[in-house]
Amino acid sequence: MNNISLLSHRKEEPENSILYIVGTPIGNLNDISQRALNILQNVSLVACEDTRQTKKIMNKFNISNKLISFNKHNSLIKIPKIVKDLKEGKSIAIVSDAGMPGICDPGENIVKIAKSNGFQVICVPGACAAITALVSSGMPASSFVFEGFLPKKKIDRKKILFEISNNTKTTILYESPHRLKKMLRELYEFCGGEREIEVYRELTKKFEEHIGHNIYDVINFFEGKEVIGEITVVIKGIREQRELGYNKNELKKELNDLINAGLTLSSASKYLAKKNGLKKSQIYNLD
Repeated sequence: MNNISLLSHRKEEPENSILYIVGTPIGNLNDISQRALNILQNVSLVACEDTRQTKKIMNKFNISNKLISFNKHNSLIKIPKIVKDLKEGKSIAIVSDAGMPGICDPGENIVKIAKSNGFQVICVPGACAAITALVSSGMPASSFVFEGFLPKKKIDRKKILFEISNNTKTTILYESPHRLKKMLRELYEFCGGEREIEVYRELTKKFEEHIGHNIYDVINFFEGKEVIGEITVVIKGIREQRELGYNKNELKKELNDLINAGLTLSSASKYLAKKNGLKKSQIYNLD
């Protein structure tokens, strides 16, 4: 039986030797679906990013089942055991602390390995902070870029920030509360203060907060405040390049000419930025 016919004739869930990717609430526990509750109750075991977090859901809905830890620290050790359990006919649910497993967590790895071993992987949809923030922002949502958490390595981080500064599509980021202010300063450096942005704190929870309207305003809002809670950031894309009043290829040529004439990259970038009404970083990072 091929995959298409198998998936179109599903039996009562959960089924043997199936890996279920189960979306859980990102804050408000009432957002969980009846299907997700059924899977959590009746699979052979539930693999959790943090068993303490999953127990909160289990306790609220009076569910009792076997929980095992499965996170970025132990996933390489646990994956072979999960594959072995699937081979023995067990049904297994993967859950993260909040939202969809596989988005910025090791759920992505177990899906790949389970599928390569011939097992069916079924997603039980649930809440996702990225999509929740995007549709709340009012920014273009038909085409967008999800970057997750910015890289910690400086050169990789700089590359992504530059891409965001020149992206015509809406960008979605995750950030930890203690690093948010640093990220906002970096966005200001690369995108300028007027770029439209929304910062979402504690989505779906009691103290949910939406902070906008541009990077400058958001930086001022958080000035002197302690940032707490889960953070999702939505950044509006720029207009198409042809509407911006400069040609990237022409700027690159002029930049190279100035460098060949003896100017440093920094000096040449500063000169062209002032000449064209752009940020120095936009010239400096031309690729």
